[in-house]
Amino acid sequence: MADQYSETPPAEEKSAPVKKARKSTGKMSDKQKSDLTKHMAKMEKAGMSKSEMKSHRMKMMGRVRKGMTIQKAHNDLKKGSK
Repeated sequence: MADQYSETPPAEEKSAPVKKARKSTGKMSDKQKSDLTKHMAKMEKAGMSKSEMKSHRMKMMGRVRKGMTIQKAHNDLKKGSK
């Protein structure tokens, strides 16, 4: 039984997993900012409370900075909330 633990399992042999390339993790462009502002105006009209708006905006900003479009980020949030 001791021999079983002395060997490294095959899953641990792969030390560097391949990461997905992302477009950007820095600042948002002016177009992204204006698109997000328009999106948030729609959400306000839809009846979101101030605290929901702030939470939604922060989640959207994180996704947009990673390279998602406003639509893809919003759909990702809707999918994750179910």
